[in-house]
Amino acid sequence: MTKVIVDPGICGLQTTIEVEKVGRRKVKVIIVSDCEIVAKLGESLTEVDQWDVIKQYVDCQVLKAASRCQLHVTCPVPIAVLKAIEAEAGLALPRNVLVRFEDIEP
Repeated sequence: MTKVIVDPGICGLQTTIEVEKVGRRKVKVIIVSDCEIVAKLGESLTEVDQWDVIKQYVDCQVLKAASRCQLHVTCPVPIAVLKAIEAEAGLALPRNVLVRFEDIEP
């Protein structure tokens, strides 16, 4: 099982994602979140094809579900779900992802 914790930034609504391989191509996704909208995403994403991680944005089941649930476009949770699937399926090594704001003087 792969577990990912998402600290989304300013909203402060933490999310935990657990992904477990359940078949040759399928993974089970469990999302627990302080955010009602992200929790709704978790309800709609129970099993995902692991190859969703290499699809185009418009064909990606995870991103389509995020859109249907009306997640904010900059919410990092859908990408974190995809990264967890990728790691659990053995398609990439688990590595932390970071977006960092730096002060840049004019």
